[in-house]
Amino acid sequence: MGKQLEDLGFRQSKFDVAIQSVAADVSRLKPSSEIVNQRSEIDQSRLTPAATIKQTGFDEIEFQFAPNPGEPARPLRAIASSGEMARVMLALKTCSPRGRNPVLIFDEVDANVGGETGQRRRREDETDAAKRQVLCITHLPQVAAPADAHYVVTKQVRNGRTISEIELLGKKERVTELARMLGGQSDAARKHAEALLK
Repeated sequence: MGKQLEDLGFRQSKFDVAIQSVAADVSRLKPSSEIVNQRSEIDQSRLTPAATIKQTGFDEIEFQFAPNPGEPARPLRAIASSGEMARVMLALKTCSPRGRNPVLIFDEVDANVGGETGQRRRREDETDAAKRQVLCITHLPQVAAPADAHYVVTKQVRNGRTISEIELLGKKERVTELARMLGGQSDAARKHAEALLK
């Protein structure tokens, strides 16, 4: 995880997982033969008063993050900006075991990510795509350019209803779309788009 965060611009960050277990007298739980249904409901009245079992189990888990050196790790949900959150979630996904996640879907995980980090994001995608299928919804041309297939999604209003359409782009259309993502159809933007595709 540390390497993934470093590659995404967090050169001296810290990431921890805080796990707090709820104490319970396991001997007072219902035996398996008395379980009411297949979801393994537990009779709360047979637990010690200090024990509270949630739907997700005994443990409370919280991601702790320190994006800057010299600062203690704090709850990710409380301190991370949207861009930081996107990069941390990307790092989590990319370091997960391949067998458990043969397909990765990134839905605008690069929101609020700048150019240099976008280049690192592109390299992460290329590495991931060599090992598994990656579907990526993005507004960054650096991320879109290395894809094996590039689709564009548009919305149109017809007869008072919004219709979404998806279109597979050919080579020429990709240059046009990447130039649009770069900010226009100038000669410089089109040359930059062509360079990204190469």
